[in-house]
Amino acid sequence: MKQVHPEEIRRVLIRATNWVGDAVMSIPAMREIRRRFPEARISLLVRPWVKDVYGAIDFVDEILIYDKAGAHRGWAGLRKLAAGLRSRRFDIAILLPNAMEAALIAFWARIPIRLGYARDGRAPLLTHAVRINPEVLKVHQAYYYLGILAGAGLMPARPWAQPEYQLDAIGIRVGDADRKAARALLESRGVKSWYPVVGLNPGAAYGGAKRWPADRFAAVADILVSQWRAQIVVVGSAGEKGIAGEVVRAARSPLVSLAGETTLGQLMGLMLECDLFITNDSGPMHLAAALDVPQLAIFGSTSEVATGPLSRCARVLKHPVACNPCFLRECPTDFQCMLGLGIKEVAAAAGDLLAKSADTKKVPG
Repeated sequence: MKQVHPEEIRRVLIRATNWVGDAVMSIPAMREIRRRFPEARISLLVRPWVKDVYGAIDFVDEILIYDKAGAHRGWAGLRKLAAGLRSRRFDIAILLPNAMEAALIAFWARIPIRLGYARDGRAPLLTHAVRINPEVLKVHQAYYYLGILAGAGLMPARPWAQPEYQLDAIGIRVGDADRKAARALLESRGVKSWYPVVGLNPGAAYGGAKRWPADRFAAVADILVSQWRAQIVVVGSAGEKGIAGEVVRAARSPLVSLAGETTLGQLMGLMLECDLFITNDSGPMHLAAALDVPQLAIFGSTSEVATGPLSRCARVLKHPVACNPCFLRECPTDFQCMLGLGIKEVAAAAGDLLAKSADTKKVPG
């Protein structure tokens, strides 16, 4: 593999990952790209629904939208996107997703250095096809993206074993407009700033095996309302309104549901208003971790080693079973990885985190 000389690179294209959680976990790799190419102009190509993750970052110079459902639809749309990228004369494309499509666009854009994992049969389209080090599959997924750079000689080999690359936080910011919009939305729904605010995220896009039951989220909410006079805000995407509604209907206490009512940036702003966030393994879990919001992350079918929240403010809860992790979308047996995690256990952990919060709200009167 020909060596990449950072001092010769003036324009960098990063093809970002497609999902919220992956977007957050790839941020350490993006920061390393900035460190390796300090003088280059870095452009980030993203799908529309993840752009807000990068709305207030300082390690790229511009965000380009890949609108596969609109302007870049079909083969003609891909050619149009590639032509637009070609006109920018990028020196290198660093492809974080494994898809053939990502490599094809960079190839059509005639970007002279095309770097990514040699997966999905796309190695012939890459000038620097990186082989996966099997060790990376045993550590956190954030290292999977750093492994692309390590495999191309742009950072030390096996970064997961290097003391200077140990990850316990990611850190992102929220734009002022999104923070103001989130506050206004909470105030419009009667959520007061002097009471503890607890966010609940009962959804998870991958499948039911990652979702703690809605009635248990509701039961925990009732306990926190009773013991802490907490204000409970249920969040989720537009597609998760149904799950959020199940939580609201199962609770004895009045809850506020904002599922489907925020942009991703506004959801991030809303998280910053929370004293605690209780969530399944999901994109919002990773966002809360990157924002250093105190959280309880509930794990079922997946692995907290591979995709756990990288935050000093996070606590993982799981019920150990022999078949974990199975990574299945739906449980084929008794779902004990989730059903074995009790309401009292989650409520007690939530109370511990609320008690430890440096700025626990003082309730008037």
